[in-house]
Order: sequence, then structure tokens, then C-alpha cells
Amino acid sequence: MRMLAAPAATTPPMDASRTDSDSDFDVVVVGASFAGAACALAAAQRGLRVCVLERKRDPGDKLRTTGIIVKEAAEHTLLNRLPPRMTRRIESVRLYAPSLRQVALAAPGYYFLTTDTPAVMRWLATQLQAHAIDLRPGQAFTDAERTDAGWQVQGVGHARYLVGADGARSRVARRCGLGEVRQFLYGIEYEFPGARLADPDALHCFISKRYAPGYIGWLAQNPGGVQAGLALRHDPAHARVPDIDGFLLRVGVAGGLPRQLKPGHTRAGLIPCSGPVQALARDGAILTGDAAGIVSPVTAGGIHAAWDHGWAVGRAIAATLRDGAPPAEQAAIAAAPRFRAKRALRWAYDRLQFDWPFDLLLHSPPLRWAAEQVYFHTRGG
Repeated sequence: MRMLAAPAATTPPMDASRTDSDSDFDVVVVGASFAGAACALAAAQRGLRVCVLERKRDPGDKLRTTGIIVKEAAEHTLLNRLPPRMTRRIESVRLYAPSLRQVALAAPGYYFLTTDTPAVMRWLATQLQAHAIDLRPGQAFTDAERTDAGWQVQGVGHARYLVGADGARSRVARRCGLGEVRQFLYGIEYEFPGARLADPDALHCFISKRYAPGYIGWLAQNPGGVQAGLALRHDPAHARVPDIDGFLLRVGVAGGLPRQLKPGHTRAGLIPCSGPVQALARDGAILTGDAAGIVSPVTAGGIHAAWDHGWAVGRAIAATLRDGAPPAEQAAIAAAPRFRAKRALRWAYDRLQFDWPFDLLLHSPPLRWAAEQVYFHTRGG
């Protein structure tokens, strides 16, 4: 894929006297992942001048997402245009108790897409360029200063709006005095290129307080092999790295993972799990995606919610600048999902997780109902 060259590292002087008509860009978006790309595309479709900063030279490098896309995102967003070679359809879930007993779950018509995630991120970059968006790979956000008419972004120029889609440790949030994510999971995922699960048509999920307190482990077949991951509740005072090697020794055979495989790429990072931050937008600066905490506190699924919120932010900025609508900050806050029930479930799971109820109740109707709510939300019927 042809990428735009990174601009020279020049730093224009801050100038608080600029007017709206002097702006170099209507929107500067920091981060080219799902939320940032959605925001940029929505704004560009309304004719706004958009710049996207991406600190990585290769958008597909050093990823922190599993890349699993739910049906709603696969059908009702731009992601429905993904080339078929980049995705694999998964229509069921196998849920494993700590004893490794399992139950099969499915909802009629519902599915997930596993992806060649690096290829998906590079594809998104081509979509930005196709919409005349000034994508700047290899250029990180360093600083910005508030002006009367927006933000003077160091190394970029003046923008009417500044959008932070730069992850759970958002620099935009810190610089602009916005809310910061405080509660996290910590996840690690291995890629096994060319490997194949015994049951490749299911998402395999493992409950274990020993290996995954506060979350789960998983195995999934993707277009290029197998992805195997583990995440746990992150406690800054007693931080620990998930024991993914021990976990795979324990569950690999049960999940149908061939023995003695060597992982290729490894992904790792923090995942927000507390819901949207409090100060999500103000004074021409808006957060979206992981930076805004737009991630399900229960499933840690963020692609669909991040895309929807990023798109809403881009449309709201366009409505403000083009149509004289109320400030986009208000719309960005209103569009953020609250996750009230899921935050309650997160609180309970953090404090009441034990292995024995899952072993005892795995095949019971209440546990099956709860699992289907988590994975399918009964959306498939």
C-alpha cells in the first residue's frame, strides 16, 4: 500500500490571533484506528478539511486489538466493504468452565468476523487517503495550544476541532484537560500463523480465576491462522502480566490448538473497562474510542462502539461547522454509550468471580441465558 510521506518535523509558532477562516484544518484527529478513522471519514464526507496523525509509520504494526468484528459493525458500517480475504466468519461460541467442561452457544443469524487485523488497519488507511484526508503516518501528537478559534497543533497548524482517538493513555486527554481512563484490563495475544483449530468455526472462550481474574482467555481461527489471548483485571499496585504460556498449556488441547506451536506476532496492552470518561469533550477538544473509554466493560469489545461514536463525532463537528448546529461537544457526550448494566456486571465480576459456580452451573438455563446475553444480546433471535 502506498503511504503518504511523513511531513518534515517543523514546529510553527503558536498564534492565538487566528480566525476561523485562517484554519489549516477543520478537524485534526489523533489516531487512525477504528474510532479515529470513522470520525475522519464522517467529517470528510461533509466536505471538511481533515488531518489524521498516526504515530506508527505502518498502521498495521504493533496492534492492541483482537480485531474481532460483531455482526452489527460488519453490516452497518464502512467495514462491510472489507475485502473477503481479510475476514473469517464465526457463527458460534464454545464456553469453557475452569474444569474445561464446555457448552456450545449460538444465536440464529448472528456471527462474528475474525480478521487479518494488520491488513484491515492498512485498508482503513487507504480509505482515508481515498477521501482526500491528510493522513500523516509516523507523526505523533506532541502538543497543542488553545486559541480563540480552536487549537494550534504543534507540527500541524491550526484546527477548529481536535479529536483524541489515541488510545487508553491519551495524550490529547492530558493536554486538553479532559477525562482520563482509570480502570483497565491488561491483555496479551499470540498469533500462530498457518495453525488451525480442531473446531475453527467457533470462538473458544475460557473462564478461569487463576489465569484470567476479571476476564477470560480465548482462541479463534482467523484468515491467516489462530489467535490466542488472555486478559485480566489490571491492578496498578499489584500489576501482573497474564501467564499466557501457562494458560495455553492448560487449555490448548481442549480448545483444539495443535501442540508445540511457536507464536509469531504478539499483541499486548491496556483495555479500558470502566465506561466513558467523565469529561469527554470541551472547548473544541473531543475524545473517542479507547481514549474516551468507549469499550464494553464486560466483553471489552470496542470496535463497533468506537466506530459508531467516532462517526457520530465527525458528523456532529460537520453539523456545527456547516449547518450552525449546537456545539459538537454536546453531541459527542450525548452519543457516548453509558453501559450502565454492563458496568454493574463488571463490578460484580470483579468482586464475585469464583470458579466453582461455572463448573457447577455450566449447562444450566440461567448460565446459558447470561452467556447469550453477553455474547449475542439475543440480537440473533
